[in-house]
Amino acid sequence: MTSIWLDHKEPFVSDPFEPDTTYDTVVAGAGLTGLVTALLLSRAGHRVLVLEARYPGAVTTGNTTAKVTLLQGTFLSQLARQYPAKQVQAYVDANREGQAWLLRYLDDHAVPYQRRDAYTYAATAQATEKLRAEVSAATTAGLDVEYVRDAGLPFAIHGAARLADQAQIHPLLVLDALVADIRSRGGSVVGGVRLRDVTGASPAAVRTDKGSVRTDRVVLATGIPVLDRGLYFAKLTPSRSYAAALELPGDQEPPAGMYISVEQPTHSLRDFEQDGRRLLLVGGHGHHVGRTGSEKAHLAGLLDWTRQHWPGAAATHTWAAQDYLPTNLMPFFGKLPRGKGNIYFGTGYNKWGMTNAVAAALDISADILGGNVPWAKTIHHRVTAPAGALSAVALNAGVAARLATGWGTLAAEGLKTEGGKALKRDGGPSAAPASSPPVPAEGTGTVYRYGTRPVAASTVDGTTCRLSAVCTHLGGILHWNDSERSWDCPLHGSRFGSDGTLLEGPATRNLPQAGKD
Repeated sequence: MTSIWLDHKEPFVSDPFEPDTTYDTVVAGAGLTGLVTALLLSRAGHRVLVLEARYPGAVTTGNTTAKVTLLQGTFLSQLARQYPAKQVQAYVDANREGQAWLLRYLDDHAVPYQRRDAYTYAATAQATEKLRAEVSAATTAGLDVEYVRDAGLPFAIHGAARLADQAQIHPLLVLDALVADIRSRGGSVVGGVRLRDVTGASPAAVRTDKGSVRTDRVVLATGIPVLDRGLYFAKLTPSRSYAAALELPGDQEPPAGMYISVEQPTHSLRDFEQDGRRLLLVGGHGHHVGRTGSEKAHLAGLLDWTRQHWPGAAATHTWAAQDYLPTNLMPFFGKLPRGKGNIYFGTGYNKWGMTNAVAAALDISADILGGNVPWAKTIHHRVTAPAGALSAVALNAGVAARLATGWGTLAAEGLKTEGGKALKRDGGPSAAPASSPPVPAEGTGTVYRYGTRPVAASTVDGTTCRLSAVCTHLGGILHWNDSERSWDCPLHGSRFGSDGTLLEGPATRNLPQAGKD
């Protein structure tokens, strides 16, 4: 599964990694947050090193639907139910500034993008109340959002909120421009090097899987912080959602705007022109990472919905993306707690990263350079409402349950299991391992017991791998993702390839082979 943005891309050419070198700032993560932050600091004369575990855009930025809009579904009305008006206004101001900076940068560097009206639509009469609440919250915050009856879709709706003159981008073209700009100012962008830890005060030691460097400050732009200080993994819900690019029959055209539904499952729409063809891009049908019976079924549901409304549509690309949703709704960015004042981070963009990522970069760089961002101060001084606190309790109760039952008991307490159920310490059935380990069918994976250890076995492209089934972050028991053929952690969203290679999430180490953990 490769996104349309990452397909056809020339291989990334990394700058050399030079261990034992000293930098002003090390940025971990070469997505939009990391590269904009690196550029802003490079402009100010900082010697900047960007470390990326794979290549720029490998994770969230390269798998987004890439809408640059201030109309974000029904998110503003959700904020308004939980926060005072000044907090909602600060969020809008942050996104407005992020959008303006990004589009100005694209204009200045001749990076193409398209202007589109953005719509949030209601497919049912019951959803119109939420739609009107969004229009009210948006207009209160100064956005010129209007309620319309017709959004130009090929199916009946019950109304839509419209915000004119928003934008859509090709995210990899944006990242390419940023990388070239950073390098032109003396910065380095290094791929294939993963940050493992940061120790000491300024200058701090940044430990990677290829050696260490020293720096005055670190910026974590890794989707979710890979350092557990601040416990942000417990304040974020990892969400996996799906996307597809489809070629339509000759008598059909993608709709003229950018769209997202009020109802669940979410349906997000935009167009993209490639090789003279206007493709339809759809996204949605998300779920908590590692907590679904079949990821394939979610993608199939998205494609089935699309073909109901655009008969004959043929998928050219399908892919998935991971986002982190704060339990209190508001994104997190700024100084990392217990980072000795020299570690910064950004996370929790609620699937609206094209504007929030840039806003986070603007605040982080301003903080480092001694600037003042009024909207950031307001966001930083938020107080979590009871609804946000209850969401956090519910999220972490689910995590605790997965550690305390079934296979989770094995990881947390060292108990033996049988049929996925924990055995008692005394008097339970015996726990002898299977006489012969299972060999999963092609494209499948299973977790089984070998003695007191859970083993993750999968067969991909004819090769069967047996790995520890315990996530290297905090010990969650992994789930086989049948769509992407990966091992996904249902606790905090770390993901691993079938061979154990770490793909994303708060973990920093690969899965060991079975029996070597």
